[in-house]
Amino acid sequence: MLTVTVALKERAYDVLIGPGASRELAAALPSGVKKVAVVTQPGIGIDVDPGVEHRVFPIGTGEDAKSIATVEELCRAFAQWGLNRADCVVGVGGGLVSDVAGFAASIYHRGVPVVYVATTLLAMVDAAIGGKTGVNLPEGKNLVGTYWQPTAVLCDTDLLASLPPREWRSGAGEMAKYHFLTGDDLAALPIEERIARCVEIKAAVVADDEREAEGRALLNYGHTLAHALETAGRYDLRHGEAVGIGLVYAAELAHHLGRIDAGRVAEHRAVVSSYELPDRLPSDADGDELLTLVGRDKKALGAVTFVLDGPAGLEVVRGIDHRELVAALEAMT
Repeated sequence: MLTVTVALKERAYDVLIGPGASRELAAALPSGVKKVAVVTQPGIGIDVDPGVEHRVFPIGTGEDAKSIATVEELCRAFAQWGLNRADCVVGVGGGLVSDVAGFAASIYHRGVPVVYVATTLLAMVDAAIGGKTGVNLPEGKNLVGTYWQPTAVLCDTDLLASLPPREWRSGAGEMAKYHFLTGDDLAALPIEERIARCVEIKAAVVADDEREAEGRALLNYGHTLAHALETAGRYDLRHGEAVGIGLVYAAELAHHLGRIDAGRVAEHRAVVSSYELPDRLPSDADGDELLTLVGRDKKALGAVTFVLDGPAGLEVVRGIDHRELVAALEAMT
């Protein structure tokens, strides 16, 4: 079992990575917990034993379930069962579960502890790490949320054997992103070590900038266009597939702004393709719609904002001219 610590002083917690990690749940709970609300989805295929009284609270599947309505339903169900501030929420599933369960835990009784049992590659390398929670609005992804750090995260790599290929690619998009954050050759590592390295990278960024004052924004590399593609709702793309497209778009935009050369763009395409991710826009993509959604993205901060590559590495770049955005889109067809 590999352990990575997210170093947040009194709120530090461990991420356990390896076969059978989910069996460590009882030991990972805060001391004194009497009841556990297990939030999960149908078809996850794993039963957990927290070692105390517990009840399962299923939520729906798909992006429609990532909503304020779902969070309200959970909180009301917690109250009817009698969950209190001395108890704990456990989210068992992928990124949608950690977002919804974490958000519900953060606002129920103004905050109860939460532990995640990550069952997908995306949750293990990204969604369950770092304390961001959130749900969608019709106007965009993750527009309502909180920062609420878990007590522990358990990444059971046994569960990856049954992961569908497209769900694997959904996590692979985040791994591709980490390549450009560090230059590490993650593909050369065994899967447990690869996941641990991704967690280390994110943990270091989160420990330095928990609430995204500046440095944590670099973790959004590739995500601005990706979120627009996902918000549009018309494209058959998993999150990591959208991130793959977003990474290449960010490279094309940086190239149009004179920040990187064509060789660096080609490197982006090569890395994204090596993870079997798309590197071009869907054939029916509506550029005007996508750029409108980009302008609404939660990271816009009053001006069109992207994380872009450059001579000094990744940087937050604000106030990008609309013509450059259009030109970069044209290079993606």
